[in-house]
Amino acid sequence: MEHNFIYNLINSDIVAIIAIILLPLIFVLIYALIAILGELKIASFVQERLGPMRTGPWGIIQPVAEVVKLIQKEDITPAAADKKLFNLAPYIMFVGAFAAFAVIPFGPAFVPADINLGLFYLFAVGAFAIIGIVMGGWASNNKYSLLGAMRSAAQIISYEIPAGVALLAIASLAGSLNLNEIIESQSGWFWNWYLFGGDGPIWKIFVIPFTLILFIIFLVSTLAETNRTPFDIPEGESEIVAGYHTEYSGIKFAMFFFAEYANMFVVSALITILFLGGWNSPFGDFMSGPIWGAFWFILKAFFFVFVQIWLRWTLPRLRVDQLMYMGWKVLVPFSFVCFFAIAFWAMVK
Repeated sequence: MEHNFIYNLINSDIVAIIAIILLPLIFVLIYALIAILGELKIASFVQERLGPMRTGPWGIIQPVAEVVKLIQKEDITPAAADKKLFNLAPYIMFVGAFAAFAVIPFGPAFVPADINLGLFYLFAVGAFAIIGIVMGGWASNNKYSLLGAMRSAAQIISYEIPAGVALLAIASLAGSLNLNEIIESQSGWFWNWYLFGGDGPIWKIFVIPFTLILFIIFLVSTLAETNRTPFDIPEGESEIVAGYHTEYSGIKFAMFFFAEYANMFVVSALITILFLGGWNSPFGDFMSGPIWGAFWFILKAFFFVFVQIWLRWTLPRLRVDQLMYMGWKVLVPFSFVCFFAIAFWAMVK
């Protein structure tokens, strides 16, 4: 009996671990296909055209055709490239993007890893993107790839500062770096979300302007960190072909592609957690619970993925000097002012 109990315990743990690993991976793959279709269709609607219509009903399986095409393409490694680093870079990019899903609480019933430093973990894992981009750009032995990688590194590092300050401000309001506790501190109706100052009807009046500004700062910073328009200078086709992934093809290019879309969801999930109450329903206890919680979380995150796609086809690309001016002379000072104001009110409330 004792051996059977230990055997069942080990088996149940193994099943739980496999489920925790596979479920986010399956979600990322399905989400990436939906996001690619959204990119194609939203671009078409903005430009008043139909987009893909032949592959499946209304072209809905076009993303599958795109992925199959990429997998079938020849995997080319330039003769002058540093082959080890060149082949390793897309894996680092994808692993960094996928590792972030380990702590994202999709709902009260599904939290892959409930750790006290979840916010810090997400911020640290984001640094993998810089490593993969710089590694791929340098190892390609291509001037356009190297230039795109250097631009991306400078851009991501610059905009991580205001994004990090915004994270600290919300952590000071919640009094925790645990993502679940941050979400639970926003429970109730939508006016308890940190976008609207959080819970506290007396002192939230003073905090709302600062949290709204931090929300805008964090949203802009995440666009820069994911290399989305108007901050897609590292991939500027009109100047540097395709930037850091110019020399990549086939499955390696697909991994860069998947990593970009995965990062789009990660930053959207962070916005949802920090400012929009995570899995909490906007209507208090109405339409709440484990299933509804996952529904609200994914709906909010998908909305910001839509915003990122929408902005790509709406705004022009910034120049490098404009990008740095925006980061260092606008977002950084405003973020510090908001942080000190919120930290003060959190201390005296």
